[in-house]
Amino acid sequence: MTTQQTQLGRRQLPRLLAGLSYQHRAGLAEHERCYGPLPAATHRLIDVVDASGLTGRGGAGFPTGRKMRSVAAARGRKVVVANGSEGEPASSKDRLLLTRLPHLVLDGIVLAATAIGADQAYLCVHEHETHLLASLAAAAAERHDPVPVQVTGIPGRYVSSEQSAIVQYLNGGPGIPTYSPPRPHERGVRGLPTLVNNVETFAHLALIARHGDRWFRSAGLPAAPGTMLATVSGAVCRPGVYEVELGTPLGEVLSWAGGPAEPISALLVGGYFGAWLPAQVAWPLPMTHAALKSVGGALGAGIIVALPESSCLIAETARVVRYLAGEGAGQCGPCVFGLPALADALSDLAFHGGRGRVLGRLDALLPLVERRGACRHPDGVTQLIRSALRTGAADARWHDAAGACHGVRRAPLLPVPDDEVPQEDA
Repeated sequence: MTTQQTQLGRRQLPRLLAGLSYQHRAGLAEHERCYGPLPAATHRLIDVVDASGLTGRGGAGFPTGRKMRSVAAARGRKVVVANGSEGEPASSKDRLLLTRLPHLVLDGIVLAATAIGADQAYLCVHEHETHLLASLAAAAAERHDPVPVQVTGIPGRYVSSEQSAIVQYLNGGPGIPTYSPPRPHERGVRGLPTLVNNVETFAHLALIARHGDRWFRSAGLPAAPGTMLATVSGAVCRPGVYEVELGTPLGEVLSWAGGPAEPISALLVGGYFGAWLPAQVAWPLPMTHAALKSVGGALGAGIIVALPESSCLIAETARVVRYLAGEGAGQCGPCVFGLPALADALSDLAFHGGRGRVLGRLDALLPLVERRGACRHPDGVTQLIRSALRTGAADARWHDAAGACHGVRRAPLLPVPDDEVPQEDA
């Protein structure tokens, strides 16, 4: 979505995006005119964040206040790490914040560091994004914060955006996930207790510090308070990043994006570690972790992709699984052998026809990969595959029996870095 204009749905919002400009990055003075100066932070901020109900906006949805409290309770020095690497190719929200509203993110990092007693902080983005690194370094240089924020580049691989992979890379190791426990809040950067959160989470924290927990809870639902950024793409009229209240029905979010550009068969919700849902099932669902989990889905980082009826769900999934198979950490059998085997089988099903055998092959392979990996990467891939075979069951049976459908001829919809589209058999 890097070539698409970011749009903003406006109702009683925006909050995070109140200072958004499409023309330029907000400088420090402009940022403070819109959001106010950086408030003083004390240990009490942890209580306020806890009471607000803020959860992580990177995908896991863990309570932010609880995570802050566990790091603050540890002895000795602490570290804060802001994850802005946005490994999901279908997500644009973190890049929007970092390119247009970096001081809101930097405010949150500094406030969190002060509250938990950290004396060092990192803001991590992909190392190949040199312009973004330079822009963030310039934004950090405008400030005179009590805790300096070091802007750091990390590898651009999918697994390198996982929190333990970032910590390992900052410690001088490879940017791949590590075994846990210990988790970063127990032993992270240089062996110190480390608070790792997504950059959107820190931006919300900056506003909670200014306006309080009741203000934050005035949006969203009692069990899922606040707002979040959603990246909407696919067959909609105005794809982009939208700030929405948690609990907003998926269909309403799509209406903010101009509604369907053509008939929709399914939605991919939560990104490439999320799940496909039939359009009629997904449309009324509220955007909360609990609601989506109840139907086998996932909220993730707020990614919504509308699949048109003219596209092939099996082919789109096959392309993504091929990409994810090449992005593994390479430190366990499921990543080294299992994911390529699944990618081969799904590609055969999508583009060459299963000859009545591929669905059985997938059924045999999936249990050999699930819950056997050294990290969550293999399980994320199998979750996506299972949702595709469930939501696109009729299409999968067609492919297995009769060969590729007409949808495989359509231009690919889901973004995949350096994509090469497989050719269907004649």
